[in-house]
Amino acid sequence: MNLNIPFLDLIIIVGYIILIVFAGLYYSRNMRNSSKGYFLAGKSLNWAMIGAALFASNISTIHLVGLTASGFNEGLAWGNFEWMATFTLILLGLVFAPFYFKTKISTLPEFLEKRYSASSRAFLAFLGIIGALFMHIGLSLYAGAVVFQQFFGIDIITSIVTISLITTIYTVIGGLKAVVITETIQTPILILGAIVVTILAIYALPEVGIHSWADLKGATKPRQLSMIHLDDRDGLAWYAVLLGYPVLGVWYWCTDQTIVQRVLGARSLYDAQTGPLFAGLLKILPVILMVFPGVLAYVLFKDQIGDNANQALPVLITELVPTGLMGLIAAGLLAALMSTISAALHSTATLVSLDIVQKIKPEIKEKTQIRIGRISAVVVMLLSIAWSSQGDRFESIFEAVQSIAACLAPPITTIFLLGVFWKRGTKEASLITLIYGFISGMVIFCLDLPIIGDERIFSDVLGIAPLMQAWWGFVACTVVFILASLLTPKPDPALLQGLTWDDPKEIFKSGFKGFTSPINLSIALFVLMVLLYFIIG
Repeated sequence: MNLNIPFLDLIIIVGYIILIVFAGLYYSRNMRNSSKGYFLAGKSLNWAMIGAALFASNISTIHLVGLTASGFNEGLAWGNFEWMATFTLILLGLVFAPFYFKTKISTLPEFLEKRYSASSRAFLAFLGIIGALFMHIGLSLYAGAVVFQQFFGIDIITSIVTISLITTIYTVIGGLKAVVITETIQTPILILGAIVVTILAIYALPEVGIHSWADLKGATKPRQLSMIHLDDRDGLAWYAVLLGYPVLGVWYWCTDQTIVQRVLGARSLYDAQTGPLFAGLLKILPVILMVFPGVLAYVLFKDQIGDNANQALPVLITELVPTGLMGLIAAGLLAALMSTISAALHSTATLVSLDIVQKIKPEIKEKTQIRIGRISAVVVMLLSIAWSSQGDRFESIFEAVQSIAACLAPPITTIFLLGVFWKRGTKEASLITLIYGFISGMVIFCLDLPIIGDERIFSDVLGIAPLMQAWWGFVACTVVFILASLLTPKPDPALLQGLTWDDPKEIFKSGFKGFTSPINLSIALFVLMVLLYFIIG
């Protein structure tokens, strides 16, 4: 290992690590001994904490490295994954959060049990653990290791083990309160670090003859500064984004335990609804602070970066960031990495303890339940470390995330969306759809990895990119769900009370009074996003 960390930067990094571990353990000290305190932060989270935590748990090193790499390769069109998230966060706040809060669930699989059956609950818990292991933790570890190897000379294995150990300590001991407190601290650090890199890259443009927007546009690839693409050469055509992203977005933002657990810990319905809207507002930033720097990296250092787009962010940092500030950037990268890993670790502990162990042994004691959750988090972390070594199989890390999501999302999005809007959906249909979607998704993932050879069957041979894979998977799962529902007995209407929208207009029954009502905030956020697309698209 060729360690190359200036002393000042090392002090900043070590100080940040100590701060995060201390804050997580200190502020969670009163909530570690009860299941409600450990898994749901004692239902004490306000809207600001929920929004910041949603943003921080989402923006991992995958985003910092992957979005910069994608901006380097294709451009701003990858920002659609960030801006479209705002629309699905509005759905979370208006459509799903009221159900989750009023039914007093502790996990998303628990909601499925109320709506469908215990079998659907168990299967969704299994899928949630798979998603956390392969995507949230495994790929995040790889992304972080790549960065720290590039500009600090720390080898990948050492980075992975060190970061895993630190994050596991405060997550396993402190529970959800520790996770959310640290995420609230990490969000401004993460944003500040991204701002610094972006500003330094902009100030470097005159050195390569870029003095205006026209100069910048002339130095980039065709369409690299466009959010909306008309054709599907890169899998990001407008119709692919419009059809495919909502499938991924509803799954990720509205039904994934790793993300939605913050909403389940809300202190009130208002906080549960407005927290996601605050996160939606924050999701405007990554296009400017993460994707756009990738475009600047292409203009400034395309010869140095070459074909390895994952090096775009590390090269920006090593070439532009001075000593001292590099420590701040490293702290931001650690913030992104640790927040996502801690969120996923805690969600797996929750899923194992509440949706699997407690269902098998209902009389289990709270202390035993918490201990099992902690042990399962450690096991998942070890498995994630093993999987993280496969990150170099993908062209970019962000592409890897989309490939995994496109395989997991369709059946889950189907049963949640149709479950809350269609009373005829049955418990048999839910389980059949989950099983069908999981098997078909894993087949597609294996054919596109690829395990054998270098050719991706669906993406390269058939020309079906991940977004359209998600869309067609959703269509197929919807057909399976509807047919299975019509062929099985109707559910008892009495058992569906409070679990479905009798009339979609009920979504707006909270009213428009007061500017800060969830409805008015949602409308304002929706209009803002439409304007941004109109201006930049």
